[in-house]
Amino acid sequence: MRVRAQAKYIRQAPNKVRIVLDQVRGLPATEAQVVLAHLNRRAAEPIAKVLKSAISNAEHNHSLDAEDLFIAEAFADEGPMLKRYRPRARGRATRIRKRTSHITIVVADRNREVI
Repeated sequence: MRVRAQAKYIRQAPNKVRIVLDQVRGLPATEAQVVLAHLNRRAAEPIAKVLKSAISNAEHNHSLDAEDLFIAEAFADEGPMLKRYRPRARGRATRIRKRTSHITIVVADRNREVI
């Protein structure tokens, strides 16, 4: 059984979020929560929230045990960009792209899942 949770429009670049996701992908869910709590990265907080939501979804909606869950998939897709402009020399302007992310985490039951 695979259960997913998603957070959209997180105001951080997806490449920075992917660095943190690479560290927790494949770990048991409870161990991943501990790793995220001790990581010194800004992306760790929204990822921890999505992971907690995925675990809660599995427990409440599908009656799975949190101890048996592991992170089967974890990825960050690009969301819409906020486009801003910054004044430059000689009356010119350069574009600033403020990127957003869509974070998705899929947890699966270790006992019932074939990897």
